[in-house]
Amino acid sequence: MRNKIESLPPVSEMMRESGLEPKKQFGQNFLFDLNLTGRIARSVPDIKNTIVVEVGPGPAGLTRALLIADAKHVIAIEKDKTTEPILSKIIDASDGRLEVIFGDALKTDLKNLEKDGYAICSNLPYNIGTELVINWLHEIAQGKKIKSLTLMFQKEVAERVVAKPGNKQYGRLSVLANLISDTKILFDVPNTAFVPKPKVQSAVVQIIPNKNKIKLIDDISKLEKLTAKLFGQRRKMIRGIIKTNWADYGLSGTERAEDLLPEMFLKISGNIDINLL
Repeated sequence: MRNKIESLPPVSEMMRESGLEPKKQFGQNFLFDLNLTGRIARSVPDIKNTIVVEVGPGPAGLTRALLIADAKHVIAIEKDKTTEPILSKIIDASDGRLEVIFGDALKTDLKNLEKDGYAICSNLPYNIGTELVINWLHEIAQGKKIKSLTLMFQKEVAERVVAKPGNKQYGRLSVLANLISDTKILFDVPNTAFVPKPKVQSAVVQIIPNKNKIKLIDDISKLEKLTAKLFGQRRKMIRGIIKTNWADYGLSGTERAEDLLPEMFLKISGNIDINLL
């Protein structure tokens, strides 16, 4: 199967043949560099024994790399139907290890994968990347069996995922990600690697769900509301946003959201009146 995939024409050639061009409305920036796509695919933990879900495969550069890295099975979710001529050729060469779902990743139901679990590996579309990750974190906290997420974002978003308190990038995404998982930036990707070349640099982030952290979360929805409220007014003191006895949490109330550890958000969300949110 690997030989069939490797013998396919270059991605750029298949794009020309099909008349496929990146579409701004889908946030598409295609990655052609085989060294980079291979490196991303090989970063997926235990890939040979894992079903991998990819969002926004486009002309299938990363999809090919996942198959060449011997992913157990790949499910690609693509909103842009004009990619079908290319993706169908990859399906034909995959010996049954690639399934393509044409639809919105924000609305795609993957319940049939919950028994064995799956990993997510994707060059995320710029326009929905953050929303997708927050949705996935919410699902992980509620027990969905997502084994790992290996994701390429704009570098600014990647830095927000791993940011610590006091860092200007620290925010809602940082708190949610690090209360649910262990996070790290694997490597940077220059904007020159993409077609078209975006204005921003990118980075690959890995998010590994941590069961010991997850079991401490009682209500992820309440935690989300708290982080949204406090970081929505991040320059204000927390006592000016929520009226409560901050001394109960060992705080003066003069702190700002960016000063609070993720664990403090968890403590507050577990005790504060939901009506204050």
